[in-house]
Amino acid sequence: MRVAIPPRLVTPAKAFAGVVAAAGVVCLILAPIIGSTAFDNLWGVEPLTYIGCVMLIAGLAAAAIVYVFPEVANRNGRAYLSSESEIRRWSRTTQQYFELFEHDLGRPLRRIAGKERELRAVLRSSQQTVSPAVTDLLDEIERQTPNFRLMLSNVQVLIQLESPDGIVQQAPVEPSQVIRRIADRYTPVATEVGKGVTWWAEPSEFGIVYADPGAIEHIVTNLVDNAVRFATSHVEIKITKNPSHFFVRVWDDGPGIGSQYIQHLFDRGWTPEMARREEKTSSGLGLFIAQTLAHRSGGSLTVESVAEQDDDHHTGFLLSLPLNRSV
Repeated sequence: MRVAIPPRLVTPAKAFAGVVAAAGVVCLILAPIIGSTAFDNLWGVEPLTYIGCVMLIAGLAAAAIVYVFPEVANRNGRAYLSSESEIRRWSRTTQQYFELFEHDLGRPLRRIAGKERELRAVLRSSQQTVSPAVTDLLDEIERQTPNFRLMLSNVQVLIQLESPDGIVQQAPVEPSQVIRRIADRYTPVATEVGKGVTWWAEPSEFGIVYADPGAIEHIVTNLVDNAVRFATSHVEIKITKNPSHFFVRVWDDGPGIGSQYIQHLFDRGWTPEMARREEKTSSGLGLFIAQTLAHRSGGSLTVESVAEQDDDHHTGFLLSLPLNRSV
């Protein structure tokens, strides 16, 4: 704990320390003179000497406290403020550079996705036989486009989470509309690989909540992306609520997650391949970022998975967020 001396007390404290030290010196000088003339024995000299030494030491100690400690505290405070300022400046600069980077990459990505859809439409209207290699190439573009967008989004959110100024942005949002957009975005991707995506809300007229819309979309997007990737044939997204919270459940019928991996699932940068000493197929940041955003928004993100049963393997993530969080 840092102890600070109020500025208004610094000058009187310096004067007091000087007086005490000076009085100690005077006592040391006068001790042999006064003692030898006023007293016949040394007992009159020694008390003045002791008093003078004590006063001198006390005065010097007080002077050291008053002069040295505030300077050290001020220097440490300046260094601390400078460090905080540097961190904030670095975070802002990094964020600005990444926004430019995302724009420069996002624009050609949108053009590629648009041209891919145009080419599919042309091929369908021409009613000509299409080479399987061309179809595979178009399917790969269709599958990788949302993955690339999610990768850029994950990096951006990670930068924001590292910023000391990062705060939760509260705003009125319709969770059902957010879920609809995400489902619409991933339905074509799932369809291309023979999987289906369904979603529903209970109640159907879900209404508005006060939360961070960017956090909701980013968390659910990461969950749906994982579900589509690992599902066997189907992904379900369900949104419900009670008087205090709303819930988003993302479920898939994939092979499930082994119980030995569950406790590490939300670790930063961890993937099951790391335990098997295999090459990582993802960065391992998606679930870490999702859970961090959930906690920062006052909620939670949990997982339930069954991998051992042949007829009932599945994975379900449950996001819980308050309907109206007090800031």
